Amino acid sequence: MKKEKLPDKEETLKGTGQEAEILTEEEVKEEKVAVEKTPVEVLKEKWKPKTVLGKKVLSGEINDIDMILDEGHKILEAEIVEILLPELENDLLMVGQARGKFGGGQRRVFKQTQQKTKEGNKPSFVTYAVIGNKNGYVGLGWGKSKETVPAREKAVRDAKLELRKIRRGCGSWRCGCGTPHSIPFTVKGKCGSVEMILKPAPKGKGLIIEKECVKILKLAGIKDVFAKIKKGKGNSKINLIRACFDALKKLMLVKVNPNFSARVGLMEGKIKNE
Repeated sequence: MKKEKLPDKEETLKGTGQEAEILTEEEVKEEKVAVEKTPVEVLKEKWKPKTVLGKKVLSGEINDIDMILDEGHKILEAEIVEILLPELENDLLMVGQARGKFGGGQRRVFKQTQQKTKEGNKPSFVTYAVIGNKNGYVGLGWGKSKETVPAREKAVRDAKLELRKIRRGCGSWRCGCGTPHSIPFTVKGKCGSVEMILKPAPKGKGLIIEKECVKILKLAGIKDVFAKIKKGKGNSKINLIRACFDALKKLMLVKVNPNFSARVGLMEGKIKNE
């Protein structure tokens, strides 16, 4: 038997008195743009804030992260940072080590510990995450869980809640370019027995510091710096990265003379022209 040929769509529309719509490529692109939404718009539709600060951000009353950080408000919802700083990047720090002969295991982002119980060993994983926009904002957080994925998510969320604004400048006497490529003055951070000193470096010198601290400074927007461990040992990665972050926080605690600010090109937070 011969198969009957089905009528085309245009023919069926002609029979009903309707005309087929033919869209051009430009009209198709415009419709796609209208349908597609940015991640920030999608987050605003799904997010239901629980704090007064979050409600102000969602309503648009607060549209700049500096309005929160300058007044010293405590951020309790990570969505606040995601909306006000959508360009944030995150990275995990190597704080753990895999098992190996004579302590030569490979470095890992998860530090594993075990609790001895009657039922057996109960492992848990700890990880540290750093976030930043490479333009004056950085945060450090940690997370702990029985599995690796929840620990990582907790660390990233905690880093957003601990977001800080830092100062940048050119405090090196060998440079004097007046651009915010380094730090404006020497600062010292401490955690446990580890004390770290950060010093300004001339342009092009790079980050002369431990590898995991390099990740923190890069996401903060610092390109050149000298570092020195005054006390303690750098083998304890957690104390080392916490001491580095403590030094960055102290950049905002010093009262600076306006003449000094103009000379070193002091910049707080992001560069407004960018």
